[in-house]
Amino acid sequence: MNVTYLVFFTIILIGTLVITHWAAERSRTTHQFYVVSGSLTGFQNGLAIAGDYISAASFLGITGLIAFYGYDGFLYATGFLISYVVLLLWVAEPVQRLGTYSVADVVYERFPKRGIRLMVAISGILISVLYMIPQLVASGLLVRLLLGVDYAASVWVIGILMTLYVVSGGMVATSWVQIIKTVLLMGGTLLVMLILLSWVNWDIPKLILDAKTQSPHGESFFYPGHLFDHSIEKVSLTLSLILGTSGLPHILLRFLTVKNAKEARVSAMSATWVIGLFYLMALVLGVGTIAIVGWDTLASSDPSGNLAALLLAEVVGGDFFSGVCDGCCICDDYRSGDGTYFCSDIGFFL
Repeated sequence: MNVTYLVFFTIILIGTLVITHWAAERSRTTHQFYVVSGSLTGFQNGLAIAGDYISAASFLGITGLIAFYGYDGFLYATGFLISYVVLLLWVAEPVQRLGTYSVADVVYERFPKRGIRLMVAISGILISVLYMIPQLVASGLLVRLLLGVDYAASVWVIGILMTLYVVSGGMVATSWVQIIKTVLLMGGTLLVMLILLSWVNWDIPKLILDAKTQSPHGESFFYPGHLFDHSIEKVSLTLSLILGTSGLPHILLRFLTVKNAKEARVSAMSATWVIGLFYLMALVLGVGTIAIVGWDTLASSDPSGNLAALLLAEVVGGDFFSGVCDGCCICDDYRSGDGTYFCSDIGFFL
């Protein structure tokens, strides 16, 4: 058992429980419990939306994809980011103006049929269940890997803690946990990026040159064609990322936690800026990983590439920064027996 990982896991767990208790004292009414009585500012809600999204799939998956595939790996990040432009232009204001507690409220306002409301409710629950199952499995497996606890017991413990967290704290707890998570993840990523750049004496052209040298793709590392064989695959992936992210229930519900349409637009714009900056840092980390860690080390440690950010953090900062990165991903992804990671945010093995 790595003591550093145990410390970070314990800190995150205690912090979450403290926030849950604090939130439970403030969730006195139905409106407070489900949508924080619309009391979040646009910027606060934007940070919460960003926290819902920039999790392990982003920090681990995107960094690894960029390290292995260069340009094609960064396509994932651009697809995710563009989805928030769609939310800003066509989704945020109608959802905030027409909704009360759920997406079903929004659709029912336009199509007041009981059957429509039922279909939207069922689809929302189905998406949420499919989204939560891998997260629960991920949590159990990571607790087992980090702490050596039996897998079944880990799943039960995490499941009970998650239930208490949501049932007791409601949207108040969920929002502030995500806000704090965003600040910590952005801060940790920025710190690792700055240390990385200091390693190369802020000589970015040299970093790019080293990445080309270390990558088997050579000079074509920053050109398309390494991950996808046909253009239709790129179009299909981009549409899936844009439309899929724009329709996630837990993202849409965020626009009901602000008081008016203006704040909803500010939420979407704030989330877009935060996520955009995060992906720019992920790009630097991905290039830095292949330049400093090297292709051979990365491929031998994890052929899927999902250990890229952790390997880089360990090289430039030791166990402390590796623990920070791992701690931020505790409730998102898990490593399977064959060395692959399941990205719960995008729903497949990498």
